Amino acid sequence: MAKGLTAHLARNELITVGLAVIATIASAILTFTHANAVLSFVFSAAALSLLAMLVGHATEQLGNRMGPGATGVLQSALGNLPELFVGIFSLRAGLVEVVQAALVGSILANSLLVLGLAMLFGGLRNGTQRFNAEVPRTISALIMLAVAALIIPTIAFRIHTPAAAHISTLSGACAVFLLVVFAASIPFSISGDPCITPEPQPEHEDAWPMSLTLVILTLAGIGAAFVSDWFVDALTPTIKVLHLSETFTGLVIVAIAGNAVENVVGIQLAAANKTDYAISVILNSSLQIALGLTPILVLLSFVLGGPHLTLVLPPLLVVALALTAIVSAYVVSDGESIWLEGVALIGLYGIIASAFWWG
Repeated sequence: MAKGLTAHLARNELITVGLAVIATIASAILTFTHANAVLSFVFSAAALSLLAMLVGHATEQLGNRMGPGATGVLQSALGNLPELFVGIFSLRAGLVEVVQAALVGSILANSLLVLGLAMLFGGLRNGTQRFNAEVPRTISALIMLAVAALIIPTIAFRIHTPAAAHISTLSGACAVFLLVVFAASIPFSISGDPCITPEPQPEHEDAWPMSLTLVILTLAGIGAAFVSDWFVDALTPTIKVLHLSETFTGLVIVAIAGNAVENVVGIQLAAANKTDYAISVILNSSLQIALGLTPILVLLSFVLGGPHLTLVLPPLLVVALALTAIVSAYVVSDGESIWLEGVALIGLYGIIASAFWWG
């Protein structure tokens, strides 16, 4: 059976599978033998990226059978699984500041870095790329509303309102409301505007059977769960060895590693001129982090023990979130992208990341 399934894989896909297996095994060995923490950290990050590439190949196959909206929602959900596991393990380890920075960093990375890279490589390879702007505009509006909701507890705490004394409860209440909005947004993200009829997707000769697609998605997801645990185990000693701040580590390193799926998939799809799929995957990931992953981790922190995860953010993170939501919404509003817009988004991400280098 395994031979029959692998017969449908191209040579580069088989190489990716082999490298992912090797990196995952190496990460496991380094973790359980308590070898060099930095080396374990590097192999864990590499394994996450390779597993992301497998999910990317499987998602492209799903895209041949599903519309861009449904594919984007599914891909984003699968892509955020590693980050959910990283967040849970980090909360159990007491790394609340890392989790908080990683959640914000994930929104910044997806909406600026990943979207920018997708536009850059897609534009350089295909010229001006056009996409259906209706759904991206709506998702961007929801992201802006979610960011506003994340900012409210920070303002309440910083200006010392009566709610400041109950910030954990306020964060929990905001989390519940965000989850309600998230649940309401799923049907639209899948089907989009009912007046818009998606174009039929052509069948590909190299299409995988559905069984192979589901096997790849399942095994890659399970592997990402284990690798995420090993990644967190190596995180604290790596921070100490490399003299990094927890904020920068969470905002940049953990966020990029945790979003490896979107990093790879978004660029792959844009380069293949499947712009609707690329935009859907990237923006849905930011939306699911803001409306889904963040409130879930806030609520889980009440039952995991240890300090609670609140929505009180440093002022610079608040400004960075607001700017990211506004800029990304503006870029996708016209339904087309060029490589220069990608460069601008990447530049803004670099500026924000640099501001947090010292903590």
